[in-house]
Amino acid sequence: MSPMMASNRSGGRSSLLRWLPLLALALGCASFFVLGLHRYVSFEMLGRHRDELAAWVVAHPFLAPLAYILVYIVVVAFSLPGGAVLTITGGFLFGTVFGTLYAVLGATVGAMVVFVAARTALDDVLRAKAGGAIKQMEEGFRRNALNYLLVLRLVPIFPFFLVNLVPAFLGVPAGTFFFATFIGIIPGTLVYASVGNGLGAVLEAGGVPDLGIIFRPAVLLPILGLAALALVPVLYRQWRGK
Repeated sequence: MSPMMASNRSGGRSSLLRWLPLLALALGCASFFVLGLHRYVSFEMLGRHRDELAAWVVAHPFLAPLAYILVYIVVVAFSLPGGAVLTITGGFLFGTVFGTLYAVLGATVGAMVVFVAARTALDDVLRAKAGGAIKQMEEGFRRNALNYLLVLRLVPIFPFFLVNLVPAFLGVPAGTFFFATFIGIIPGTLVYASVGNGLGAVLEAGGVPDLGIIFRPAVLLPILGLAALALVPVLYRQWRGK
């Protein structure tokens, strides 16, 4: 075998290995729907089994939080639907404060899994094909990565999984991504966990929690205020630059 052929084979294996994490996540997401598991992520199922879940949490005070965080990591890492339902469930099972903490931990770690997988698989490919506009965007995003990410996490304009992917393509440092994700999702998570804290009464009355609560003015306006504060340093640097 010639050295060139050996090099090509080695390069092909290396490229395949780089794609494996992202392919595994995509396969896991597809399997979730093919197996019909999405039917179990609903308030109807929670209403049926809420007593059993609550009893299990009481019986396993240390294992239950770990299991919940692990489930949340899997849901976010595989970009599965049901994050809001899961957060409300956390508030129901663990209370507002601990439900928020466990959900934030699970969501942040799960987001990091997607971030690392995307950067490993696609980083060089996107850089090779990136045009001048993309490179300028990358430079601007890098310069203000923490502030931009805080805004994207605070205000639920874009899907959570999309905000996990884009920073990986734009060269955002992993530490910045982790910190901005952890801090930025706290307000929204706190809102849904507090809804979950009163979920028992809602389910007993035959109702369903309002997932649109985060878009109510009384809730959304303070979050928008936090997002505006996160943008102040960016605007200040631009003003100083001019």
